[in-house]
Amino acid sequence: MNIIYIPNENDIRKWVKEALKEGLEDISGKVKMEGRAEEEPLYSRKEIAGVFRISLVTLHEWMKNGLPCHKQGGRVYFLKSEVMDYLKNKPNPRRKTVIP
Repeated sequence: MNIIYIPNENDIRKWVKEALKEGLEDISGKVKMEGRAEEEPLYSRKEIAGVFRISLVTLHEWMKNGLPCHKQGGRVYFLKSEVMDYLKNKPNPRRKTVIP
């Protein structure tokens, strides 16, 4: 015997609200990305690695550690300004902290 769940009005309102929220977040993210893309060019993995003179392996490690990137059509792109901000705020693991 199968149990049939009949949603009430509050369930439907909740589902519609969640669907609208997700849709608006997707649209606002695309609008922000399109607006920035006109101002600043997107760099491929190879291009951004060349700009900063690092290997693709290092770039991949940075991505795993939070480097902002934009994925479009199965490819990864970067904004130079976002990479610069990431590097400015990233702690340097080679810098030794001296405790007085």
